Amino acid sequence: MEAPAPAIASLQPAYDDWAARDDLEEAPAKPHPHSAAPDDGKAREAPPARATQDAGGIVSIHMLRYIILSDVNGIKSSLQSLELQSVDFPHDAVQTEAKEEHNRKRHLNVVFIGHVDAGKSTAGGQILFLSGQVDDRTIQKYEKEAKDKSRESWYMAYIMDTNEEERAKGKTVEVGRAHFETKTTRFTILDAPGHKSYVPNMISGASQADIGVLVISARKGEFETGYERGGQTREHVLLAKTLGVSKLVVVINKMDEPTVGWSKERYDEIEGKMVPFLKSSGYNVKKDVHFLPISGLLGTNMKTRMDKSKCSWWSGPCLFEVLDCIQVPLRDPKGPVRMPIIDKYKDMGTVVMGKIESGTISEGDNMLVMPNKANVKIISVHCDEDRMRSAAPGENVRVKLSGIEEDDITAGFVLSSITNPVSAISEFHAQLQILELLDNAIFTAGYKAVLHIHSVVEECEIVELIEEIDLKRRKESDLKKKKSKRKPLFVKNGAVVVCRVQVNNLICIENFSEFPQLGRFTLRTEGKDIHPFLKSMLGSV
Repeated sequence: MEAPAPAIASLQPAYDDWAARDDLEEAPAKPHPHSAAPDDGKAREAPPARATQDAGGIVSIHMLRYIILSDVNGIKSSLQSLELQSVDFPHDAVQTEAKEEHNRKRHLNVVFIGHVDAGKSTAGGQILFLSGQVDDRTIQKYEKEAKDKSRESWYMAYIMDTNEEERAKGKTVEVGRAHFETKTTRFTILDAPGHKSYVPNMISGASQADIGVLVISARKGEFETGYERGGQTREHVLLAKTLGVSKLVVVINKMDEPTVGWSKERYDEIEGKMVPFLKSSGYNVKKDVHFLPISGLLGTNMKTRMDKSKCSWWSGPCLFEVLDCIQVPLRDPKGPVRMPIIDKYKDMGTVVMGKIESGTISEGDNMLVMPNKANVKIISVHCDEDRMRSAAPGENVRVKLSGIEEDDITAGFVLSSITNPVSAISEFHAQLQILELLDNAIFTAGYKAVLHIHSVVEECEIVELIEEIDLKRRKESDLKKKKSKRKPLFVKNGAVVVCRVQVNNLICIENFSEFPQLGRFTLRTEGKDIHPFLKSMLGSV
């Protein structure tokens, strides 16, 4: 007889257990060959215990029948009691699990961006330490390791920079990923690399983010290097805005440096230069941008507000408070499923990783993997380390699939609803703004670049320039009303143009107006961003 299903088990095993118990109860108990079957289904009253034992100590027939019938009644009684318990137990478990999922905190992805050596990994590591994700023993180990390499101030960065290459160079290469929680929100930290050689990796991290934390070094010379033309502070801000990071927290880091000393003048100088640039990049500074000073190495003004003895002029919130209060647009849990796949691996089946941009994914659902139109079934869903019955939009999940092999999936594929699948095309129209061209080159048909859209990286070619748009003279609402009869032959830096883009393979994209997360993209060539696209998708061909 099977024990009742545990609370964390799925419903199906519990139903199987109940069915098994029903079968067991319905099967009549076979009487002992030496005993008569009772007429009314009840055990007869046993005769007086006049039985005797012979020389061999054998119990008489009458006593044996009494013992057997009593045992049968005991078994039936136990089965009935167990049946009642088994019905109530899974029901309570289902209610408890449903309640836990309903009360689950909201989830946000936070990408840390900024110039190289601004202190992004250190700030991320400090957040994990302050939120209890890393213990003192691990910190002491990292301190010793950093000291042995004569890099005493790097030990907090070792929490996020996990491989030896990153620790040896002191530069983030891959997008680090970690989790922490506050009272109201679960956060996933995406630690993007700051070096210009790894901008494609930064794009991958920013495309998954809901909030951006722009880390700026207050140390003399470091802010200026990142802010001047060609610096990663500028490039990361433009990329973040283009990729849909609408909320930005600008933290002025390293305020504890001896050359800074929590100087209000230095803080005001940096804020005064950043505000006009953020406005020109498309941010509403009053609504969508928050400035605050911190020390990532010491953890000052991060989890709790700083002491007035350290900084008398700051009376604003700390970093955790700002992150908790940020509101982002809600996604539609009842919409068609859209989950761009960022990675895959094999673990007793095919497992894919990604962020759900729309819809809800549940165990047992039948889905499509696009663009190869492979029919798959959801075997299990994991958020962080927890197995969930379903996952809502905004969650980073690991999904185990049946019906497809790992080799048949690549990054950039999209897990999609069967009834309303994502578009898979190789040619489309796009509106783009050209921010920088190499060596003052011209932009014309035949221009080749690398396309980055959600988790897709694909070579593309500009097939045709359709229309150049003068945003100063024409409002956005008039773009479809009046079109120039003459198509431009070329455009230069700063131009906004509608063009036709062609890629070599099928890619999954959507109209920007319907699914902004799958309708934003950037183009890069020879290691430089030539034109991040604003309001990119106008329609597919």
